[in-house]
Amino acid sequence: MATRLRVDIISVFPDYLAPLRLSLVGKAIDAGLIDLQVHDLRDFTHDRHRTVDDTPFGGGPGMVMKPEPWGEALDTVLASGSDQITPTLVVPTPSGALFNQARAASLANEQWLIFACGRYEGIDSRVVAHYSTRIPVLELSIGDFVLAGGEAAVLVMVEAAARLKPGVLGNVRSAADDSFSPTKDGAALEGPVFTKPALWRELAVPEVLQSGNHGAIKAWHLEQSALRTSQQRPELAD
Repeated sequence: MATRLRVDIISVFPDYLAPLRLSLVGKAIDAGLIDLQVHDLRDFTHDRHRTVDDTPFGGGPGMVMKPEPWGEALDTVLASGSDQITPTLVVPTPSGALFNQARAASLANEQWLIFACGRYEGIDSRVVAHYSTRIPVLELSIGDFVLAGGEAAVLVMVEAAARLKPGVLGNVRSAADDSFSPTKDGAALEGPVFTKPALWRELAVPEVLQSGNHGAIKAWHLEQSALRTSQQRPELAD
């Protein structure tokens, strides 16, 4: 039986994470493969304005998320778990290590993930420093660009990891044939795909795919995969 993955997400916009209850991830939640819990950071504030940010020390533009509500939120989530399972805290940030398919596979093998969605100029750096002494902490980036907050990045990372959990995808070969999959034959990117009808708007499906010759079909897929990789991502080509 597949190990259940617990996912806790802390955000000032908990409704932002609602799409995770749709599609494959939603089905995995319903099937008990994923236990998703979303927490509102403002529930861990104690002033009338439910303040989660303040001006940065040293000056500069923007606001920084305060450590106190983050500390209370993370302590509460940690206390709700089992002593036998150590969670990994994931903090999305443009200054983090690059999130990729290998990292998604690594997260899929975890039993408990906690995501901290930063906003504004980010979370006070002492939060990561403190929790790094208690549990594994990963600062991850989904690309070389800046978002308004960590929620969109968490949607990406949770879906990428969840679909690699056994039982989430209907066909176990789907993940193996993905672009960037370590088990994928040949080049890094998946080639073009087709379905019925065989002719659409005067565009025909390649004859080899209709031939029934499995060896020729596999060779065609490998050739197309290598071609697409060299065209779209030449730095990944051999």
